[in-house]
Amino acid sequence: MIAWQMLRFAVAGLAANKVRSALTMLGVLIGVASVILLLAVGNGSSVAVKDSITSLGTNALTVSSAASRGSATAAKKLTVDDAKALATATDTPAIKSVAPVVTTSGTALYGNISYQPGQIVGTYPAYFETSNLKVGKGDYFSADDVLNSRKVAVLGSTTATELFAAEDPVGKKITIGGTPFTVVGVLKTKGSTGFNDPDDVVIAPLPTVQNAFTGFGSVNQILVQASSAGATTEAQSDITRILMGTHAVKDATKADFRISNQTSLLSARESTDKTFTVLLGAVAAISLLVGGIGITNIMLVTVAERTREIGIRKALGAPRAVILGQFLAESTLLSVIGAGLGVLVGIAGSHFSVVGIKPVVIPESVLGAFGIAVAIGLFFGSYPANRAASLRPIDALRHE
Repeated sequence: MIAWQMLRFAVAGLAANKVRSALTMLGVLIGVASVILLLAVGNGSSVAVKDSITSLGTNALTVSSAASRGSATAAKKLTVDDAKALATATDTPAIKSVAPVVTTSGTALYGNISYQPGQIVGTYPAYFETSNLKVGKGDYFSADDVLNSRKVAVLGSTTATELFAAEDPVGKKITIGGTPFTVVGVLKTKGSTGFNDPDDVVIAPLPTVQNAFTGFGSVNQILVQASSAGATTEAQSDITRILMGTHAVKDATKADFRISNQTSLLSARESTDKTFTVLLGAVAAISLLVGGIGITNIMLVTVAERTREIGIRKALGAPRAVILGQFLAESTLLSVIGAGLGVLVGIAGSHFSVVGIKPVVIPESVLGAFGIAVAIGLFFGSYPANRAASLRPIDALRHE
């Protein structure tokens, strides 16, 4: 009965100062919604990157150039010959396919439409399977297209839409850097990772891109597909052995190339994303703290304004516990209502993309943010409540 009366008095006290109470709850709302939404953005980024990496397949290996740990002049960049050495080796059953890759940029023209794709890739047909790229319209270019340096291209879905809108691109010609390319296929949509668009790409035969844009020098990387997920370790050993031979490297610690698989990339990105998520959570937690300070300020003002009321109630026999409970109930109500609304706003906000990232709500963050907000209400409301309960009746009644 006493608890119900304290709650009723608390509601009446908050209702008597609607604007002040609403502003305090708004501070808590912003804090809770920020925690939920920012952690959801961090988690969504992690999920997007994880999906992007795993979509390449667990048997994909990427070979890239690295500066030599010895003399800088001894470093050798990756070349097409390195890729050919990997592809033609007869003692590498763990290696299924090899695709050298060069990347560049340029503006694509179709009629009076001009568009700059995110990336122009020159490679071999094995690139499509290794990168898990599926064709939606038309077909891939072939090994014969590579051998004859044909000016053909496969477009990502984003590039195709930007250049052709609803028109079917297959068979049409586009011009990039003065070089005409016939579109032979359009890839199925993979979806954005939030930081880049894998569908915003033009892929053409390696010699064609080298002849038109990059020259016949080094390649950016070499993609290798292992025969199975379980063979990646063996494939990695084979790659190391062969490239140490082509690069005339005797000591593996001085290798001027590095090999990464999807598992190592995933581990590295997960570690980075965890740090990113923790940072976002820490920033959002500051909002909760600010909301708690707001509760303290409001409750101190409330106690000052109702000092005479407190004096009268204590003079009529209200015990310290009742006064303490009433003001704690008010601060807790402020935080509970504000936190509840914050949860609704945070969950609703997670249905919208933020900087290209689809937020993924972490259930623990919802419960944690709500619980912490209520705890903050109790903690920051305890000082004003204790101050009100500690007033002597005679001093309270003399308050003007």
